[in-house]
Amino acid sequence: MSSVEEFRAEVRSWLKTHLSGSFAALKGRGGPGREHEAFDERLAWERHLAAHGWTCIGWPAEHGGRGASTEEQIAFHEEYALADAPARVNHIGEQLLGPTLIDHGTEEQKARFLPPIRAVDELWCQGYSEPGAGSDLAAVRTRATLEDGRWTVHGQKTWTSLAHAAQWCFVLARTRPGSRRHAGLSYLLVPLDQPGVEIRPIVQLTGTSEFNEVFFDGATTPAANVVGAPGDGWRIAMATLGYERGVSTLGQQVGFRRELEALVALARRNGAAADPDVRDRLTRAWAGLAALRAGALHGTDPSAAKLHWSHWHRDLGELALEIGGPAATLATAAPYELDERQRLFLFSRADTVYAGSSEIQRNIIAERVLGLPKEPRP
Repeated sequence: MSSVEEFRAEVRSWLKTHLSGSFAALKGRGGPGREHEAFDERLAWERHLAAHGWTCIGWPAEHGGRGASTEEQIAFHEEYALADAPARVNHIGEQLLGPTLIDHGTEEQKARFLPPIRAVDELWCQGYSEPGAGSDLAAVRTRATLEDGRWTVHGQKTWTSLAHAAQWCFVLARTRPGSRRHAGLSYLLVPLDQPGVEIRPIVQLTGTSEFNEVFFDGATTPAANVVGAPGDGWRIAMATLGYERGVSTLGQQVGFRRELEALVALARRNGAAADPDVRDRLTRAWAGLAALRAGALHGTDPSAAKLHWSHWHRDLGELALEIGGPAATLATAAPYELDERQRLFLFSRADTVYAGSSEIQRNIIAERVLGLPKEPRP
């Protein structure tokens, strides 16, 4: 047995043993459109993971991780999904900010922020998108000024996942007056529990609220809480986006496979599988998922990967409603209780928008991967 296979077996055995007792009820809880489910219990589960060394496994050992190889991280995320373990609550800190600080932060920042992330004592959210600057991130207007050793922040962020549960936010703000586009931006670490911060949940099509608007009106953070040099925020922000589409997406694909298998089973039960068009679309979905896995394993460009999986998942949501038949258009209970297929259809509409819209991803692929001329700007 290879070392990776031994590691996979260790993960599988640990999850089988520990997803029991009070944690057994958490199986399958949480995830996109369902982040409200058993949040406190999932937080306790994640702290249990941390206590046994199963958070931040890809981080270097000197920063509290296991130094797990890419293959071992793949094995962990796949086994975690196969065990139907609950959706993680600390992924923004662990998978986005943590690697950013390890590669670009100061020693003081690493000492202050990495241990609470690894222990799941502090949760983070991402302050990027704004009204008028969603996928066009370089158009941010949130501003920060340095006064008396502290940054003072004014502006608004939107679509901020889990801000209502987080203690900290990494914020992309304009710190050089009069600067435009990518220049003059800084990457700030801002505490949320302070005057000058207001968080308003955004109700989604699913009736839940995992996204938020965050308003900064004079909120402050110490001068040292800038990652990279002031004005170098664009480079740091792009590094964070690169970490966002790493090996953890293989665990996401296990969830996709589970959704597809459930649709195949439903189509067989209700007779929809007799329709050649439905059979063809299910077959194409299976082939598309296989291509997603192959791309993730071989390092597909992040923008191409995001473009592929988001459209694949959106199409699966549309197919789910079609297989469900006319009854799939009705809520299962008043006032607005959804089943899994309805939630899949509604939430997957956002897949091609959040984390960079499909239009932006195509531009990135054209300009940065294929070297085509840039899109004209007024």
